[in-house]
Amino acid sequence: MRPPGTIQGSNIGAAELAHIRGLLTAHPDWHRSRLSVELCRCWDLRGADGTLKDMACRNLLLKLHRAGRITLPPRQRVSPNGYRNRHVGFVDHHSEPVDTGLRSLEPLSVTVVPRATAEERLFNCLVSRYHYLGLRSTVGENLKYLVCSGNGRALACLLFGSAAWKTQGRDAFVGWDRSTRERNLQRITNNTRFLILPWVRVRCLASRVLSLVARRIRADWESKYGHPVELLETFVDTSRFQGTCYRAANWIELGQTTGRTRNSTSTRAQSTRKAVFVLPLTLQFRRELCR
Repeated sequence: MRPPGTIQGSNIGAAELAHIRGLLTAHPDWHRSRLSVELCRCWDLRGADGTLKDMACRNLLLKLHRAGRITLPPRQRVSPNGYRNRHVGFVDHHSEPVDTGLRSLEPLSVTVVPRATAEERLFNCLVSRYHYLGLRSTVGENLKYLVCSGNGRALACLLFGSAAWKTQGRDAFVGWDRSTRERNLQRITNNTRFLILPWVRVRCLASRVLSLVARRIRADWESKYGHPVELLETFVDTSRFQGTCYRAANWIELGQTTGRTRNSTSTRAQSTRKAVFVLPLTLQFRRELCR
């Protein structure tokens, strides 16, 4: 049995709720993790690499619990997700000023950051310390990029993750309906973090980095997850930034958000409005996203 729609959309009907409640009643000794794993197996919720979408399922269960539709067992311990990156270990790195022309840094190296490596520890350290939003645990499909100069100096970090569940400007631009969006949303990725290190002041570097990543991310995503992405999106807090580098890298500005959070189902504004930018990766992106 598989629930309708997508798990991130929380589109759960009466049959699925009854199934969850039945498991809770039949197995009062199960903790939340055990329940989410069982649901993933029953509903065949797996990523492109075959692994269970355990964290996504746990998020869904928590939403249902908070909405009063199910009652989860008490936590056995404090959830590590909120604290996982609050104490990211320090990794030694250069912080001397880089104030030069872009040409002197070439060739730039743009690499996908592998999990559980020295590169990931450096990436996590840099983003958690120097990005104004910090670094949160990633759920679902994602890619981390580390950008270095020709001599190996770290210059920038980028994180791409799950797309917003729905965004009026983006959805109108794509031209899909709700069911098509639910089916193909995984073919869009959101640039959730973009960090040029604070001591790096190089004209045109940010737009150059965005262009280099755009050329390779489709193939990188398919290599990791078994399917490509067709469109990039990002939200720019215009109280802090103007989005100049995205415009210079040919991203398209679609207007502003309504102030709702990325996966919110509420109609009320819950955050500051942000400018919406997208970048199609192929000429056939609409056909692929609307099929």
